[in-house]
Amino acid sequence: MNFFQKAVSKVLGHNNLEGSPAVHHFRFKSQALDREVVYDAYLPASYDPTTGQQYPLVLFNDGQDLPRMHFANVLEKLETDKKIPPFIAIGIYTSERRIREYGTARQADYKGRGDLAPKYTHFIVEELMPHLREQFSVSLLAKDTAFAGFSLGGLSAMDIAWAHPEVFGAAGVFSGSHWWRSSAVRPDDPDADRIMHDIVQKVTKFDKNQRFWFQCGTLDEEEDRNNNGIIDSIDDTLDLIRALHEKGIPEKNIRYLEIENGRHEPGTWREAMPDFLWWLLAKK
Repeated sequence: MNFFQKAVSKVLGHNNLEGSPAVHHFRFKSQALDREVVYDAYLPASYDPTTGQQYPLVLFNDGQDLPRMHFANVLEKLETDKKIPPFIAIGIYTSERRIREYGTARQADYKGRGDLAPKYTHFIVEELMPHLREQFSVSLLAKDTAFAGFSLGGLSAMDIAWAHPEVFGAAGVFSGSHWWRSSAVRPDDPDADRIMHDIVQKVTKFDKNQRFWFQCGTLDEEEDRNNNGIIDSIDDTLDLIRALHEKGIPEKNIRYLEIENGRHEPGTWREAMPDFLWWLLAKK
């Protein structure tokens, strides 16, 4: 039994989880989404809600992919090596409506995808976060709370965190879908109409203390719509970072990790995960 299994055993009142998964599944009924949402809770060995200690909280979109990344093993090694302090991770499973619920809350993309993103944002901020704060002993401070995700789930996490700095002090984006557009690619201006970039550029109220972590792989894709020799996923991410800097987000609050030969898949995201968690949680 590893220490994550022991922690889950303790909080759920079980005496023996030998051979069981290192994480326990929970189900939560969302009124906003009108469906049941499954999430996994990853708890540190030290977790004991009776002590009054409040733990940092990290949410992950596409939580169903965390087991494919051997996420519990990554956490165990980081904590055993004392690379990071104890924290609670929540992996939120998506559904068959992923392409509709993820995206940007301000608007759907030009094909109508992401039309349920406003409801998903409401679910995260108004339903799930209060539920997690009641269910687990987590910090109530934004600086101790982060939202991360993979691909389109990364775009969703970025959008929600940027819009709610009072809830999330940081965002983590693995191979983010920052190509999300309000119109089809225009040959005369192929980088125009990217929704997340436009949101960052036009917003007037934001928190310069927010922190942002981005990762791309050099083999994330092959598309290069502006023919500058750089794949779109890297171009879009670097352009978004420039937009954040232009808004006044200091350089120390942004980290970009580029993985040579990294692909758009859980194996690469697992490779990047220790960097993200160390950057997010370790005391500098």
